Amino acid sequence: MPRPSRGSQKAVKREDDEIDGAVTANNSKRVQSASATKRKAESEPDADNKAQASKAVKKRKGKGKGDEEAMVLAERTAVSGLNRAMYIGAHVSAAGAIGMLNCFQIGVQNAVSNAVQIGANSFALFLKSQRKWNNPPITADAKNGFISQCKEHHYHANDHVLPHGSYLVNLAQADKDKARQAYDSFVDDLGRCEQLGIKLYNFHPGSTGGDTKAAAIKRIATQLNKAHKATKTVITVLENMAGSGNVVGSTWEDLRDIIALIEDKSRVGVCIDTCHAFAAGYDLRTPEAFKKTVDSFNEIVGAKYLKAFHLNDSKAPFNSNRDLHANIGTGFLGLRAFHSLMNHEEFQNKPMVLETPIDRKGEDGKMVEDKQVWADEIKLLESLIDMDPDTKEFAELEKKLQSKGADERNKIQAQVDKKAKSTPKKGKAAAKVKKEETSDEESS
Repeated sequence: MPRPSRGSQKAVKREDDEIDGAVTANNSKRVQSASATKRKAESEPDADNKAQASKAVKKRKGKGKGDEEAMVLAERTAVSGLNRAMYIGAHVSAAGAIGMLNCFQIGVQNAVSNAVQIGANSFALFLKSQRKWNNPPITADAKNGFISQCKEHHYHANDHVLPHGSYLVNLAQADKDKARQAYDSFVDDLGRCEQLGIKLYNFHPGSTGGDTKAAAIKRIATQLNKAHKATKTVITVLENMAGSGNVVGSTWEDLRDIIALIEDKSRVGVCIDTCHAFAAGYDLRTPEAFKKTVDSFNEIVGAKYLKAFHLNDSKAPFNSNRDLHANIGTGFLGLRAFHSLMNHEEFQNKPMVLETPIDRKGEDGKMVEDKQVWADEIKLLESLIDMDPDTKEFAELEKKLQSKGADERNKIQAQVDKKAKSTPKKGKAAAKVKKEETSDEESS
């Protein structure tokens, strides 16, 4: 079964703990009046993004600190002011502090303000708890709040919001009861997307469970065809994987073969995770390697199916099949790969979502989230647009970031080298060596 790796488990558990322990103040203001339910479930597009920076108010006056909005860590860049329309953001939480008691209100509407906080022009989120099969429906307040917040802050949810599917779901599941459970959870998320006016839904294809790849791909496609008929508009976006164990989706051919079996091809697409691609043997480090990888995707899968990106560097070396996300420029991919990506004309107008590590040690020694990391990385990526990579400025920035991640790269490289030198055992013991790594982030 697809499962999150260690770092991702921590992130999911933290967000789910907030959901499970949520307390909403009795006198908290309703997010939207009942009449707002008649509004269209789609935020209005803002071609010029003229109001983005001015809309990002740093604080709102209230009765207490809990009534204030979170401090904006970086102002949003107007995409119209960039020479290329790159919509860069991150996977944000659906938790938000409210009231004088600093309680938490959980709901998808909070993701919008959390995206504004880091200066994001796109964002990803979980639509429900990732540790439960059964979840309550989206409340009217959450739905209306999300739609109104997207309009207020000029997010076009139809294009630049990319929810992430549950790690529990494996659409390749062969067991009849488990397959039904996976499908029910999956189609429930698609229904939530349609309520919110969201058109793109990203998910991990699944695991063979020891069956043949062809049989697993057929089951995935069957489930998708069924889900498409049960819904109307959502595009199901397959994520490429790192290539370990029984995971489906680590090659362009896997993705092509799933798409080939989809009846309504307007309802399917692909999200390229840069870390996963690199780990699976698709190089992006030089302009030549980048072009070769992009050309191979276009030839095998088709450029029209590319809908989104997950932007992550890699702590693990090339073709290692290890899903270890690193901060931009600090990993084995390096800054040059992201320069190529930011300056590729065909990649414009797609959500580009950071899933890089933001956990840092606080003053008390405990791990805390430092969202400034994402705010800074968004600005870093935007700065790469039209930057000359042959300048001293770029070389110094590249060197600084590589130095920052050197210890972690060396640590993981040593692990990979040690494993390569060891002789894997045959039979069942060898199977245990391979671990399924289907998640989006793993810390060492």
